Order: sequence, then C-alpha cells, then structure tokens
Amino acid sequence: MKKNNIVLTFIIPIIIVIALLIVQAFCDLELPSYTSDIINNGIQQGGISSNVPEVLTTDMFDAIISISDEDPALLASYDLYITENLSDEEHNSLIEDYPLLEDENLYLLKDLTEEENSIIEEKIKIPLIVTTMLYENNESIATSLNLAIPEEGNLLDIVLAMDNDTRQYVFASITTALQSMDDMVIDQYAYASVSAIYNAIGINMEDYQINYIIDKGTSMLLIAGLGMLIAIIVGLLTSKLAAKIGYLLRSKVVRKIMSFSTAEFKEFGASSLITRSTNDIEQIKTFFIMLLRIVVFAPIMGIGAYIKVSDNPLNWIIGIALIIIFVLIGLLFGLAMPKFKSIQKLIDRLNLVSREIITGMPVIRTFGTEKYEEDRFDKANIKLTKTNLFVNRLMGIMMPSMMLVMNIISILIVWYGAQEIDFGTLQVGTLLAFISYTMQIIMSFLMISMVSVMMPRALVSLKRIKEILKKEVSIVEPTHPVAFDPKQKGVVEFVDVSFKYPDADEAMLKNISFKATPGTTTAFIGSTGSGKSTLINLIPRFFDATSGTIYVDGVNIKEASVIELRNKIGYVPQKGMLFSGTIKSNLMLGNDDLTESEMKTAARVSQSFEFINSKKDKFASAISQGGTNVSGGQKQRLSIARAIAKNPEIYIFDDSFSALDFKTDAALRKALFKHAKDATVLIVAQRISTIMNADNIIVLNEGEIVGSGTHKELLKSCQIYKEIALSQLKEEEL
Repeated sequence: MKKNNIVLTFIIPIIIVIALLIVQAFCDLELPSYTSDIINNGIQQGGISSNVPEVLTTDMFDAIISISDEDPALLASYDLYITENLSDEEHNSLIEDYPLLEDENLYLLKDLTEEENSIIEEKIKIPLIVTTMLYENNESIATSLNLAIPEEGNLLDIVLAMDNDTRQYVFASITTALQSMDDMVIDQYAYASVSAIYNAIGINMEDYQINYIIDKGTSMLLIAGLGMLIAIIVGLLTSKLAAKIGYLLRSKVVRKIMSFSTAEFKEFGASSLITRSTNDIEQIKTFFIMLLRIVVFAPIMGIGAYIKVSDNPLNWIIGIALIIIFVLIGLLFGLAMPKFKSIQKLIDRLNLVSREIITGMPVIRTFGTEKYEEDRFDKANIKLTKTNLFVNRLMGIMMPSMMLVMNIISILIVWYGAQEIDFGTLQVGTLLAFISYTMQIIMSFLMISMVSVMMPRALVSLKRIKEILKKEVSIVEPTHPVAFDPKQKGVVEFVDVSFKYPDADEAMLKNISFKATPGTTTAFIGSTGSGKSTLINLIPRFFDATSGTIYVDGVNIKEASVIELRNKIGYVPQKGMLFSGTIKSNLMLGNDDLTESEMKTAARVSQSFEFINSKKDKFASAISQGGTNVSGGQKQRLSIARAIAKNPEIYIFDDSFSALDFKTDAALRKALFKHAKDATVLIVAQRISTIMNADNIIVLNEGEIVGSGTHKELLKSCQIYKEIALSQLKEEEL
C-alpha cells in the first residue's frame, strides 16, 4: 500500500478517533461535576453557586466595605446605580429583576473573570455573613453584644449608626467568632447569606433555584448527548478501521499463500493456514478495536478522575481500591497467560481433524470407523473446550470480583463520607461526585486490564500471521527473468535432473534426462512411488529440482518468469478439483477471453459436451464446492476441458484418465491428440491402454529411468514395462 493511501486509510482516521476519544473522556469527566453542582448548589443552596451577591443595597454594601477595612478589590467589584439618575428603561429593567428596590439606590456586581471572582469570594465571605446576621436581627449576636432588637428596622442600622470605634469592635467580635469555625461551615453560612439578601430584595428564590437546576441539567444533558454521539462515531470509525485492517491482512496472507510452493504448504498445513487467515486475523481485529478505544480513553479517564478528587479527604480509599485491583489482575494474568498461548494451536488441531473427517467421509463410512473419528474429534474438541472454559471462567471471575471491589469501595466512601458530612467538611453532592470519579478510576484500570488480558492471544495471532508473511518462498520470481525462445516453443527438456524432498533421506528422482517436443506425446509409467507425479510437478515449478536443469522453450525454468511459465501449461492433476460456481466459470479459469465456440470445443474434446448439454442450464449449471454434485468421471472430464480451454503450449495429465471407462478414455485421447497436434503432451498413467500409442514412453523405477521408447520397443527392451503390460492386458492385445 502506498504511503499516501496509508495516511488516508489509517493515520488520519486514527488521529480523528484519538481526538474524539479525548473529547469524550472530558465529557464523561464533567458529568459528576454537574451532578455535584445540581445537588450542592441547586438543591442544598437554593440555586446559589457563588457567595458573591449580584446586587447589594447601599446599607449592606457600606457595612461589607466597613468590615473589610475598605478593601480596594471589593470596592472595585461593584458599580453604584442611583435610582434617580437611571432612565425609565434602565429603572424598569432593574425593578423587574429586584422588585423591592423601587426607590433605593443599589450596587450591582461587575463582570468578573473566574480568577477575580475567586479572589472576591474569599474577601467578601466573612463581611457578608456579619452583615446579613445583623440585618436579620440574629438573637445570639444581639445577646452577645447586649443590644436590643428594634421593633422597626434591624441591628445593622443600629450598628452602622454607632461611632467608628464601637462599630469596628462589634464587627471584629463577630468576625473572630466566625473565623473559629470550619471553612465548609463558613461557606454554607455565606451561601445562606446570599440567599437572604436575594430574598430581601424581592427575588423569587423558588424560580431562581428551578432556573439554576434547569440550566445545569440542560448543560449536563448536552454534554452527555455529545459524549454519546462521539461514542457512536468512534465505534463506527474503529469498526471501519478494524475491517480495513482485516481486509488488508487477509489480502496479504492469501497473496502470500498463493505464492507458496508445495513445500511451504506442507510446512504449515492447510488447516493451520485456514485458521491463520480467519480466526487469527479476527483476534487481531478485535484487539485493535479494544486497543484504539481503551488505551487512549481509559488513561485519560483514570488520570482526569484522580485529578478531580485529588483534594478530597477520602482519596485514600482510591489507593486501597487500586492495590486490590492490581493483586486481582496479577493473579488472573498469571493463570490465564499460558492458556491463551495454546488456544490457537488447539484451534489448528480441531480444524485439521474436522477437515479430515469432512473430506474423508466416504472412506470413513466405507471402513466403518465413525466411532473412532468421533472419538478423535471429541479429543481435540474437549481439549479446546476445556482450555476455553478455563480462560472464560477466569475472565468471568474478573468482572464479579471487580464489581465486589467497587461495591466495597462504595460502602467505604459512603461510611466515611457520611462522617465528613456530619462534621460539616463535605457536601452530599461532592460525595456522590467522588463515588462517580472513583468508579471511573476503577473502570479505567479494569478496561486496561481487559486489553492486557486480550493482548497475549492477539500477540500469538500476530506472530502466526507474521510467520506466513515473513516466510521465504522457495519458488520466487527471478529479478530479471529471461524471455522464452519462440523458436523452441513447447519444447520441454530434462538434463540430469535429481530431486529430494525436504528432510527426506533419499532422492525421489535421480539423473532424469529426456526431451519432449511439440506435436509429440510423452508418457510416464511405473510402479506406485516411482516418482512419476513428482517428475511432472517439477515442470510448473511446484518444486524445484535439487540438481540438474529443466528447460522450457529453451530457457532454464529457474531463470524464467514463474507466471509466464505456468501460463504456457495446461495442467490436470490426479484429483480433479472444481470450484464453486458454474461449469462456464470453471472452464474460464485459465482463459478469461474464452468464447462460447471455444468452450463447446473444449467440452467436445474432453467428452463432456453430452452430459453438459443434458443439464437444464447447460454451461450455466451450478457446480458445488469441490465438484461434489458431479460424478468422479464428470469431474475429471471437466478438469481436462478446463486445461483444453486454456489452449496451452504444453499439456500435463497426471493420471487424469483413471476415472474414465475404456471407451471414453479412447475417445478422449483420440480427440485430444487431434486437437493438440501442435502442442507438447505429457501424460502420467497407470493403464497401458492409455499410453501405448504415445510417441515416447518413459519407464520409471525407484526414481530412475529404466526404459524409454515406443510401446513396441519397450516390450522388447524393458522387462519392467513388459511385466506392467502383461499384468493389465493379454499378450495378443499387446
């Protein structure tokens, strides 16, 4: 894949997903804060979120300034509005908000920054409480100051009328008493003072509280909705990314497998290759989704939640929770890791047994070994099942264990949080927010642990995929392929060729030399295991000769393009293999430009036309996987027709007439030799009748050529050939 495509397909979407996950994490982290605000400020404090009043009467403002020793910051925070200087529009607007201030001058709070507001909150707290206590004729204050509560007016008017020294003494006495209280208690007094001021100037506190809750609730719903929308988008993007990764991996794996020689196929095994290209890739896909969604999201949630509660007096409980979680995860990992590594191998084994049973069902039924095969399958199935059950039970234990930890932690938080609330050092909303943040921290570690649990199996799958992709193929395209010589078109020549299978003790073929030319038929015969199929499989480079040289069209096949070499060959294997589709699609496998006329010709030559034409859909008739809906002879004839339809230079028939009756065999060979009169024909056969008319018959015995010539010549010169011939035909037939 090109660099630009990688950037567009993966890097940019991954960056977008990460950015969205960060936004989602911040949305989720804000929700407990809103819950806390609604409970603390909206319900407990009547909708008041700051102890800095928006509006003050002149008497109250003067008292606050006097108590604060005329603090310049407080003085600068309010603007004086003189009623008689206001326009009718401004006056009516103020009266609508503060109906009891119709004839009074008032101070309105300026627009302050968050930092400025925090400074003013600390400065105004005590003066505000003192002022409202006096304004509300607090009996305890009146008693402690030996003052009588007036029938009209309030204590604040009396204190403000005192001389400066006495007034300052009164303020200082009350201030000293307040400063001995806990900060949380003072804050609650301050919020109550603001509520009292608003109530005194005619603000409907019930509406004020409802409006605050609605505003906060609406914001909370919007943030939750945004988080949900982002989660949906992230889910969609990660699923698409995972699907693309699966597609690319499968494409790479299949392309690599297609380049394998028979040696590589034998090394891995068909069942393992199927598992690797399906189950292993699915494991990687699933892990990628988890990795992308959790590894970014969980740490942000965990760290962000811890920052939110870092100054809470109960944060020691989080430390206990994390220690318990780490111990649980450590125990589970120690038990589960070895099992994860063995699961994929057990799946390979199960696929191998299943494949053998399904493909070999006729043989199993013939020999009556159903019980043995069932036991063999059960053994592989039980092993995998037990391993999966063990792992799943461990993972099943994890979630209840984590929930137990979370519930115990919740009880601890509530228990100790209730005491803090009783002492006045914690609010109910803050406690609920702390529980939410603690659960977020625990869930973050739980999610990370889930990824860690999946990691070993995904890494095993990744390693198995890499083994395929990194495998060096023994049959490779040469860097600079040599062009075939058109003057030697169709010529096949073996020069002193020997071959030994990997890890075999002895060579299968020894010093094979012969030459086959266009317009001739070369046949190979010999006892079972003499190397006939091995020999012809060297021509399309399914294997490479251990020594010696094979020439096609005058070129060493190791120096020629593998693709061009195989395009010259029409190969029919021992076992006719058809693919799911139609008869037409199977015949077009080697020739995309096959015309209807050529298709019919191939069918007639292969003696297939009659049974094809008898079918309802003719060439459009369906073929099931492996050709299971046609007979063995029909399958073989269609395989031969497919090779003929390719119109190759070289025909290779690897015992491809064995399923045909003698009459069909003879008719097919007669039609084939006429059709392929200009091609080179190589035939491996067991039946003398199939090859007795060949131009050259090569007799193999234990991997060596022991005879070569025509049928008549070999009957005289080769004892082994004569013995084979006499075992099949009467002497007069020979």
